[in-house]
Amino acid sequence: MKLKIRYENGYQTIELDEKSTQEMWVRFGFEDEKTEQGEKERRIQEVFDKRFNRPEYNNWHKFDRHRGYSKAQHGKDSIEDEIDSSEPLMDEVAADRIFRKDEIEHEKKEDYEAVCRWVRKILVKKPEWADAFIAVSLNGESFRDYAARIGADENNITQKLKRAKKKLIENYKNRQI
Repeated sequence: MKLKIRYENGYQTIELDEKSTQEMWVRFGFEDEKTEQGEKERRIQEVFDKRFNRPEYNNWHKFDRHRGYSKAQHGKDSIEDEIDSSEPLMDEVAADRIFRKDEIEHEKKEDYEAVCRWVRKILVKKPEWADAFIAVSLNGESFRDYAARIGADENNITQKLKRAKKKLIENYKNRQI
């Protein structure tokens, strides 16, 4: 018997021998019925489709097949309110970034502010260069949008960016570590 099994978005066919076909026939509750082989195969496929070849079952199985039980146990050691047993513990996940989201965001903000301070320190005599460099290079704003926002010519902005970049490269080599 050839049994069609849905796997993700397509079907795969498995060849079953006579013994396996008979076991499925019995497992699905048809052992009392006497039918010919073609009818058996059709009914086994129908039952298999109803039970396992549904898209909802496969989607659920795809996402939940590796999910286990968390080591966090509800109500153990009288700390019921402190541990949410529906969530995994930090050492049970592959990447602990989800638990340290605030810390990571804070570090990113501190790094950004440190770079801005360094740029402003190097370009202290040219604050418009520093503002242009920070807006375009660090914040990802296009130089055309920046020029339109401050009401300057695009060529002036590109020249300021080139000069700022050159000055920052020179000072980056000489920075204190």
